[in-house]
Amino acid sequence: MSQLDKLTILVPESRELDLFAGMLEAEGAVTFRCPMVQILDLEDTQDADRWIDAMIRHPFEDLILLTGEGLRKLVLLSGTRREAFVGAIAEVRTIIRGPKPARALRELGLLPDLAAKAPTSRGVLDALAAEDLRGRRIGIQLYPGEGGLPLLALLGARGAELFPVTPYRYASQADSTRVAEAIRGLAAGAIQMVVFTSSPQVERLVEVARESGLDGELAAGLARARIASIGPVVTQTLRRHGITAVIQPQVSFHLKPMVREIIAAWRKP
Repeated sequence: MSQLDKLTILVPESRELDLFAGMLEAEGAVTFRCPMVQILDLEDTQDADRWIDAMIRHPFEDLILLTGEGLRKLVLLSGTRREAFVGAIAEVRTIIRGPKPARALRELGLLPDLAAKAPTSRGVLDALAAEDLRGRRIGIQLYPGEGGLPLLALLGARGAELFPVTPYRYASQADSTRVAEAIRGLAAGAIQMVVFTSSPQVERLVEVARESGLDGELAAGLARARIASIGPVVTQTLRRHGITAVIQPQVSFHLKPMVREIIAAWRKP
């Protein structure tokens, strides 16, 4: 028996869209594929290049990795310096926010030295709570937007010398017409669930609703639909937009646990 028989799910994922949508469809769901954002290379790589050179010349004492894609982009940007750059990473203490940077490190033959218990910026801060950071040189791989700024501010307030880098950018992928169609489908009840795998997907949906005059339809649709989140960071973003009833994996924040959690929630009477 299909676990998600005829459940219509909005899937805003981009990088692993076919994989994720296919997993849901294998369980009987009908997916509305609408990739919201795309990860792109930097147009200007000068700051990232200088950061890589600084890391190679005088490796930081700590390296905080917030995303797996960020580490992969830095390795690609290192080019002919790749061996020296990976060697420098191996010398420092690596601190990861969640499972994706751990996976990216393993691709380089490395393991993280310290992992946040909760895959959030607060989790990173908690992992360093007992340490004296005054004068400590910390490299921080950020992601586009303002999500990492509170982490920078709090580490700086504790006296750390910070070296941030943002090695990629986001671009809107789905055109506004397709996103607006999804919003109307939510409002009409034709789409019964939305599954968010990153915070920019949430922001893009809200942005298009605002630009298209569909704020009321989006609010009504999200109130009617079931909302699923890949993990705490996305869940926090949803809460900022007033969405508190969220389906989320409790421990492992990956696609398979996400599908299992969706099935359990949908089958619950």
